[in-house]
Formats: sequence, structure tokens, C-alpha cells
Amino acid sequence: MQWKGHMTGLVFSIVFVGSCFTNKFVLSVLKFTFPTLFQGWQTLVGAVLLLLSGRLGWVEMSRISRSAVVSWLPGSLMFLGSIYAGSRALSRMAVPYFFTVQNASHVVSYLLLRVVHREKTSWSKLSSMCIMFFSAINLPIHNPGFDLNTYGWAVCHLACVAAYRVFRIRFKSIQLSVFDQQYINYMFSICLLALAAHPTGDLFAAWEFPLLASYTFHWGCCASALLGFLLLLATVKLKSGLSLEESRTWTFLSKLAAVTLSPLAFPLDPNIPSFACVFFSLVGEALLVYSDMDTKA
Repeated sequence: MQWKGHMTGLVFSIVFVGSCFTNKFVLSVLKFTFPTLFQGWQTLVGAVLLLLSGRLGWVEMSRISRSAVVSWLPGSLMFLGSIYAGSRALSRMAVPYFFTVQNASHVVSYLLLRVVHREKTSWSKLSSMCIMFFSAINLPIHNPGFDLNTYGWAVCHLACVAAYRVFRIRFKSIQLSVFDQQYINYMFSICLLALAAHPTGDLFAAWEFPLLASYTFHWGCCASALLGFLLLLATVKLKSGLSLEESRTWTFLSKLAAVTLSPLAFPLDPNIPSFACVFFSLVGEALLVYSDMDTKA
């Protein structure tokens, strides 16, 4: 059982890093900075593959009622905000910096949950929150490559991630499985992104994209969509097959691997203060994982 758990975690890490790097490659290296089309393509492929998997019996999907769809729409809006803003930020931000800012979503989630649950918090958890928060707000100060627009999208991304995390904790519906929730997210995102493609100018600008007929671009987009779907399956398998503490540990290790390996795949020009922000943000997340394990012990 322990061996199977390690294999599940290892597969999750490989898919996590692969998905992150593929998205970064399409957005930054190929410079396909049209998030309505890029995320629309990913959610469309995800919806088709998820529906096909449900029909074949590979994943459990039930008949979704209209009331369940309506009750889940706020979560779908937060999901859409997280992937759209995330694409905007990741297209112009290095992977280590992106995760440094994203880690601050744990702070926002904690503050939102504290409004509802007034429970005691360990010093280790409070310390981890402070470390991640100060790492995120100090990063743009010490990194000259940051611009206000990119950082604004990153902050919007972390806010949506935090709100979506809290929404899923508070909304415990017996009518919707994880795959049902994700299918609603996909369909909602497809509809809104399709409507937004023309007003944002992405639809016409994409026709002038220089690599539109390139096989590299086609393979990159197909790989990003497929890896995004596989990441969903790997995440569900990880959380269902392992304890909460173990799944959080593997998530942290996967993020650590992405941060460590990204300079080998993409250019990075760090200085000592910005490197310190990335390092201490990871330390804060590790301390958060440890505090959760210590609380359950």
C-alpha cells in the first residue's frame, strides 16, 4: 500500500511539472498570449475527455441536476478567474516567482476561514502564513523584472485560488462528485471564454500569430490540454488514495521540483533578494504542511 502511494505521488509530480512547463512554453516561449483562446481550448478538451471518460465508465459521473449546477456557479466563476488570471501572470512571470505569489493564496484562504471558524491556531501555522505573505509582497520590490500589470494578474489569480479553495470546503454537496464539479467548471468556462474572445480582441489577433501553422505550436497546445486533464485525474487519485497530509506533502514536493527545474528549461535572471523570497516562500509552505501534520498527530 505504501509503495502504491509513492507511485501515485510520483506520477502526480511528473504530470504536475509537465503541465506547468508546457503551459509556460506555449505562453512564454511561443508567446501565445491569448488567454481566452488558450484556456478555452484547454477547457474544451478537458470537457470532452471528461465526458468521454464518464461514458466509458473510467470516472464516476452522475446526472447533474439544474439546481446543483446553479449552486455551483460561484465556484465555476472563481475557477475561471484563477485560470484566466494565471495564464496572464505565467506568460510574463518566471515559474519560481509565480509560485511564490501563488503561495500567498494560503494566507487569504486562512483569513477567509477564520471569519467562519474561530479556532486556535498553532504558532507554526501562523509563522508559515507570515513567511509566505512577506515573501510574496517583497518579491516585486526586489525583482526589477516585475511590472505592475503582471503582478496585478498574479494577485487576482491567488485571490481566485483562495476563494475557490474556501468555497469547496464550505460547499459540501452530496449531489456533485469532484468530476461533476469540474465538468460544470469546464462548461461554464467554455461559454464565457467564447463570448469574451471577440470583445478582448483575441479572436482576430490570433489569426496574425506567426506560429499558427507551426507543428511545435500544435503539439504544445495539444500537450497542454492533455496534461491538464491528466493532472485532474492524478489529483483526484492522489487525494483519494492518500491521507490529506500525504497528498499535501506530494503537492509541495511537486511544486519544489517545478521551481528547482524551471531555470534549466526557461531563462531566469534572479538576484539574491528575489531568490530569498522564493526560498522562504517554500520554507513557509513546508512549515504549513508540517503544522497540519503536527495538528493531526
